[in-house]
Order: sequence, then structure tokens, then C-alpha cells
Amino acid sequence: MIEVYFHNSLSGKKEKFSPADPKRVTVYSCGPTVYNFAHIGNLRAFLFVDVLRRSLKLLGYGVEMTMNITDIDDKIIRDSIASKKSIQEFTAPWTQAFFEDLKTVSAETLEHYPKATESIPEMIDIIQKLQAKGLVYEKDDSLYFSIQKFNGYGRLSKIDVTGMKTGTRYDTDEYEKEDVRDFVLWKSPKLEGEASWDTLVGTGRPGWHLECSAMIRKVYHSGVDIHTGGVDLLFPHHENEIAQSEGAFPGETFVGTWLHSEHLLVDGQKMSKSKGNFYTLRDLVRQGLDPKAIRFLLISAHYRSKLNFSTDRIAEATANIRKIQNCVDRLLDSEKGTIVSDSYAFALPVTQGWKKEFEESLADDLNVSKALAVVFESVRQINSFLDTNQTDSSQRIEYIQLFAYYDRIFGVLDFSSKTDLIDSEIDSLIEERQTARKNKDFARSDAIRDQLLAQGILIEDTKDGIRWRRK
Repeated sequence: MIEVYFHNSLSGKKEKFSPADPKRVTVYSCGPTVYNFAHIGNLRAFLFVDVLRRSLKLLGYGVEMTMNITDIDDKIIRDSIASKKSIQEFTAPWTQAFFEDLKTVSAETLEHYPKATESIPEMIDIIQKLQAKGLVYEKDDSLYFSIQKFNGYGRLSKIDVTGMKTGTRYDTDEYEKEDVRDFVLWKSPKLEGEASWDTLVGTGRPGWHLECSAMIRKVYHSGVDIHTGGVDLLFPHHENEIAQSEGAFPGETFVGTWLHSEHLLVDGQKMSKSKGNFYTLRDLVRQGLDPKAIRFLLISAHYRSKLNFSTDRIAEATANIRKIQNCVDRLLDSEKGTIVSDSYAFALPVTQGWKKEFEESLADDLNVSKALAVVFESVRQINSFLDTNQTDSSQRIEYIQLFAYYDRIFGVLDFSSKTDLIDSEIDSLIEERQTARKNKDFARSDAIRDQLLAQGILIEDTKDGIRWRRK
């Protein structure tokens, strides 16, 4: 087990990670609000969770991870009423779409995916505990958390609450950054047909902030080692989670380490429908972009750095995957039938060194960029070894295992032995590529080129037409 350091948003410092049980690290991540397809900014946050999971496992930790499904909030109520469907009918296809998208980008399945609507008893229990401690007041049949009565509110977000007026409150699920007000725990119905529950604290439905605290209690019966989310959730959502959780269960540490992923930019700008740069994963796949390239790009930058998404960056990601895969394919060509193993023991000093550098990069606050530098340096050197015939069979097999080890994080490589294309198949693909280019379907054209290149087929555009040759 390797010593790990994380940048804890609560302290603002990089700290040694010391879970109570390294064989059962508990992690909770804010998941989707299922009223539409997740956009690629959401996807970056979800893939950050995947990298965290894969890294902890690779570094020797056991994990038990949860991502919630928010299936009740203002937007869902609004859209379900408009569509004349129940909450369950309305959210079911969007929930399914979320899981399909995770599968498309090769995200590992977590242990728990609780739904807010299935966690109402846990929410009522938290409210009752808060009421008993005098932290709740009622207004217009709704229940609010009084942040001035909770000592320490603002320590995560560093928000100053000294100028707040008592009783100033927000009834909506989401509100603007740095607008400090009491937040709603339990909301009385406002719209005809609005979903509600009859409970010991009244008829209504939960406020958004309460939902995550309740689902954490439902799954773990305590706090968690790590809580993740996008940086936009740090305030007010995560600040409010701390207040209601530690208010209801005083003396208990709600979260040991807070990790927040940064925003995704598109073409250098904040993503917005009005700017025409708002994309879902499905939008990009329909445009012909490779899900592997999308995944690779979204995880290639450090999670605490802003990442710019663009077609140029996707092309760069595609080229980088191809560079690694071509090296893997060269090795597989000479060592056909090699089976990769999760428990492979590296014997060569050079592979031991690369493995150690790779692990140290991940253990340093998930420094994926540094880990990728190790990958590309090994690609460069292994290609050089192959070019000069400096390898034997055992060495080549070890290099294959090394790339499989890297791919436990990246999830973009193919280790199946390639079946050589026959000439007629190559001619057919080249003809299809030419048709795609005439139709200006450049994504398909590039995909065919990459497919041929991965199998060692080089295409040359000459004055006499298209020619191809095997490497």
C-alpha cells in the first residue's frame, strides 16, 4: 500500500491520506440530477471519480464508493408536471441514460447508487435530530436550517456569515455563490401535482442539500473518508451538507477529505447553450468523436485545473492514444496470445522504475499529467528498443504487462491480438474513406485512417491517387 496525499478543500492544503480502514475507503460523490442528459462538464466530474477509484485500487486500497441519483428537485418537479408524468416515470429514462453514458466512457461501476426518493426516512431522521437541537425553524409550512445557530458554518467555503440577518432564507434548491442564507430542509408543496410525502415533520418533499447527507447515512451509517464533487458544489451545497450532518450528529466528523474537480471550458469559454458550445456525450458521439478520445482528454489534466475541450484537443487525444496503442501493437505482433495480468510481478529494472514513477505520480494528489509523462517516456524508449532489436520475448511480454498496468487508470487501450486485414478489406475501407471525405464527413474519414494505421496500414495521398502499404 502506497502513501497517498490529497489536496483537502477543507484545509486548503495537501495532506497525507489516513483512512480509518485502508481496506475499506468510503467515498461519496455527488451524482447527476436526472432531468436531462448529463453534459460533458458533468462527465468530467464523473470521470474524476473513476480515476480516483482506479488509482486507490491500483495503489493498494480497498474502496466502497457511492454516487447518488438526485431524482427529486425543482427542475424535475417542473418538467415532470409539464410532461404529465410521475417523478418515477419522468426520471427513469434519464437515469438509464446516465448509466449508458458511464459505460460508453468505460467508467467502472460503483458499489452504491442510492436515489433521493428512496431515502426519505433517513431525511426525516436528520430533520428530527436537528429540531431537537434547536437548529430548525418553520416558515410558511416549510422547515429551514438556521445557519447562525450552527457553530463553524463557512469553514469549508471560507464564507463570512457575520453580516447575515437572522431569518433571511432561500426556498429554492440552488442559489448564487456567496449569497449566504438559511436553507430549506423540507419544502411544503407549491404547485398542483407536485410530488410530496406525508411524514412526521409535515407533508412536503426534501430540499436538495438534505438529500446527500441522508444518502450518506443510509449507505454508511456514518460519515465518509472522501467526499467529491465539482468545485461549483463547494458552496452552498457541500457547506450545507456539513452543517446539517454535523448538526444532527455532533462530535462526528462528517468528511475526512474533500476533493473538488475544476470547471470544464469549451473552446476557451464557459459552456453555455446560448454560446452554442453546450455538448452532451451523445452530441459528440453523433459527430463521430471516439469515446476513448473523449475519456482520455477529460482525464488527462489534473482534476484541480481547468480543462479546455475543443476539436483540436480531441484530435490531440486521438493521436496520443494511437501513439501508445501503436507501441502496444508492435509488442503484440511479436508476442501474440499474451494474456495481461493484474498481478504481474515486474522484474526488469527499467519497468520497475517506470511503475514506481507512475504510482508516485498518482499518489501525489492524482497527478495524471505527470503519470502520462511516464507513459510517453516508456513508449519512446520501448520503441527505440524495438527499432534496434534490443529485446527478447520475456522483455516484450513485460512491456505489454506494463502498458496493461498503465491502462488500469486510463482504460483506452486494446490488448487483443490484431487480425491482419486482407487486401480487399483494405481497399473497401479506403473507398469508404474517400466517400466520407467527399461528403465532408471528416470524423469518419479520420476514424478509418486511424483504424488502418492501428493495423499497420499506411495511406499515401499521391498525384496519381490513393496508395497504401503495410508497415
